[in-house]
Amino acid sequence: MEKKLLVTSLALLGVLAVCSTASAVLTGSKHDFTALGWGNSQICLPCHAPHNNKNAPATLLWNHTLTTATYVLYGSPTFDASTTVGQPSAVSKFCLSCHDGTVALDAYGSHTPAPTMITGNALLGTDLSNDHPISFDYNATLVAADTTTGGGIAGLVVPASATQVVAGIPLFTGKMECASCHDVHNKHSITGLLNTSNTGSALCLKCHIK
Repeated sequence: MEKKLLVTSLALLGVLAVCSTASAVLTGSKHDFTALGWGNSQICLPCHAPHNNKNAPATLLWNHTLTTATYVLYGSPTFDASTTVGQPSAVSKFCLSCHDGTVALDAYGSHTPAPTMITGNALLGTDLSNDHPISFDYNATLVAADTTTGGGIAGLVVPASATQVVAGIPLFTGKMECASCHDVHNKHSITGLLNTSNTGSALCLKCHIK
């Protein structure tokens, strides 16, 4: 019995340590809304809640109203993934539900929004034609197609697996999404909420061979 209690206590301490670390990197970041009245003095609540979430999927305990917008997508004669790209997947809609400007920042849970809308450079709008494409298949087929149109010269890094291009650049069910480049929880404390520094275009070169 004592051994079981010890194991349980250690497990709980581990969870608290992870939560503490997550809070520490979010604190003071662009996604820290605790100082704003509508944030209810909580750092997680505008996006997540442990109970009674009304805005599934439940796997993320998602608490924010999801966008229903239709987007103008990126297009280019050199965009070899054009056959697999469609409207943004749910993973990217989590981000767009604030950043497209159609849903209030304070539209979450049982909170009645003012509404408070996103502004400035963080406002992407629903026209994504001038933004990096998202929700497209990033795989060996894409790399081969890009190499063919590039005159036999590889322009893209072959992805390591269906879950990442390279270490630090994740894929989601094999797709490139907003969170492939951006670190929503600011785990790395890099300006722009990036997964890796873009000094010298280092982030771009994780995928693009130039």
